Amino acid sequence: MPTTVRPLAEGDAARWRELFHAYGVFYETEFSNELLERVWALMIEPGSGIDALVAEHDGQVVGIAHYRSHPDTFSGGRDWYLDDLFVDPAARGAGAGRALIEHIAELSAGTGGSLRWITADTNETAQALYDKVATRTRWVTYEMRR
Repeated sequence: MPTTVRPLAEGDAARWRELFHAYGVFYETEFSNELLERVWALMIEPGSGIDALVAEHDGQVVGIAHYRSHPDTFSGGRDWYLDDLFVDPAARGAGAGRALIEHIAELSAGTGGSLRWITADTNETAQALYDKVATRTRWVTYEMRR
């Protein structure tokens, strides 16, 4: 059965929490219950500035994607940023990650900017997909924690 992509809904709370927690574990980050609740509230609140999608196989949520859009100073259009993408390891290889990326790409089409994302340099599994659907850039990411 093909992958279905749809917006995150209230009824997805428990499964979203499982997948987002697993995403944190993958990146060696512990998400407290308080943080999970705050992020969930952002995901579900219209107009929060960040949106979320889920990928389903046979009616089961197997993947999540969080994304946002903002004005782009280089194009005068809108840039899109994929913040988080995670697919249940048991469902990988069936097209959920690609379907989520392609859905966001369709949303961003014609808005005058680009769709961008980052991943860890050690995440070779994800990079295998990303190298097929996008162009690896020469940009280096910096981070300042406060």
